[in-house]
Amino acid sequence: MAEIAKKQGFEAAVIGGVRDHVHALLFLPPIMPLAKAVQYLKGSSSKWLHEDGVNFSWQEGYGAFSVSASQTESVVRYIKNQAAHYAKKSFAEEFLDFFRKYNVPYDPKYVFG
Repeated sequence: MAEIAKKQGFEAAVIGGVRDHVHALLFLPPIMPLAKAVQYLKGSSSKWLHEDGVNFSWQEGYGAFSVSASQTESVVRYIKNQAAHYAKKSFAEEFLDFFRKYNVPYDPKYVFG
């Protein structure tokens, strides 16, 4: 996925995944919409996996959050240590806790399908 990003003109500082999802810290140029970057990553990775004989599909949506430059290293550490985080709490629990902690309004019918 980092190579896909590079080919499309943006940088993936770190990408890490567990069984049911992926986290990526992306640096996008000002002219690239986030939705386009996600489309490149999901579409190209799906194509590559299918060509390799893997039956795979991404979920329909995605979640995205901006972070300040001063938080880059802590986000990198978080992404590299996902398995440890999810040993304590599920991704779904952590995701919803994040919304509550930062007062992000959400409609449950649009989160996790």
